[in-house]
Amino acid sequence: MSDWGMSGRTGSRGGTDEEAEQAGRAGTDKEPGGGALLVVGDVVTDVVARHRGPPSPGTDTAAVIRAVPGGAGANVACWAAHRGLADVLLLGRVGAEAAAWHARELEACGVRPRLVVDPDAPTGTVICLVDAEASAERTFLTDGGASLRLAPEDWSPALLDGVARLHLSGYLLFSAPGRALVTAALADARARHVPVSLDPASAGFLATLGTDRFLTLTEGLEVLLPSRDEACLLTGLPDPEEAARVLSRRVPLVVLKQGARGALVAAAGAVRGRVPALPADVRDTTGAGDAFTGAFLAALLGGAGPVAAAREGCRAGASAVGEVGGRPPGGEDRRGSGETG
Repeated sequence: MSDWGMSGRTGSRGGTDEEAEQAGRAGTDKEPGGGALLVVGDVVTDVVARHRGPPSPGTDTAAVIRAVPGGAGANVACWAAHRGLADVLLLGRVGAEAAAWHARELEACGVRPRLVVDPDAPTGTVICLVDAEASAERTFLTDGGASLRLAPEDWSPALLDGVARLHLSGYLLFSAPGRALVTAALADARARHVPVSLDPASAGFLATLGTDRFLTLTEGLEVLLPSRDEACLLTGLPDPEEAARVLSRRVPLVVLKQGARGALVAAAGAVRGRVPALPADVRDTTGAGDAFTGAFLAALLGGAGPVAAAREGCRAGASAVGEVGGRPPGGEDRRGSGETG
């Protein structure tokens, strides 16, 4: 049993819940407690292989394998709906071979899909290698497929009608069409006073993109939700708390996701709240950060302050690691749900 997700009261060091709530609502004319969440990001098929011990080169390694719907953007949307948000929309791009399945799975989770069907590229696929004997740690082999082709032509300012918050998957930044879409979406959101959040998504891809380029492309965010590794990479600092403080001087609200170490909320250059981890039976850590983000955003839209929202996000993270794949329990049409190995 490991500590995943986070719950409990924060200490007084670094500020109060009220200060964090005020910081999290700064810079927006929106009132909490209403409106839709629009998520723009990746929709992929996850092939999850749970094995025990390291794979054996040159021969077979026994594993339990499932194909499940995934993608950081899609996972965030599903968890936001699962945690009680009534109106969640997702803009993504998929291949024709799996479009109907992904649409059904999103609808089963309570998400309104706005899927662009790519005529040429297949749906993105991620192979998730999960070591069942090493705290369910995972390694990803990623083929972005159609998700890398989500572009400004797929975006419309009308998508923001009735939207109270826009969330962008960081995976958008790792392709030229996605970067152009982010620029357009941020400009339109700013014009409508819609606050925007973003999860950097991948320390490996972020290193390739470059931190200066990332920070330039994401100018104007209200909320940044990095992992420990991503925060340290973005700042060049070895201490994640110091990294969060530095980042919160650029972005009004920084929520640092630390997995088994809990989470912290930083604003205006200071840590405003700490949320400790709670125990969970870990099967697969895939999508735990997406679960956190979805529930966090749902709580913010419900009127919670950032520290209270982080507690909700962390409870979702604790739930997520008990499931195989990155979605909430209860999907109705899991293709390839039979296990082999």
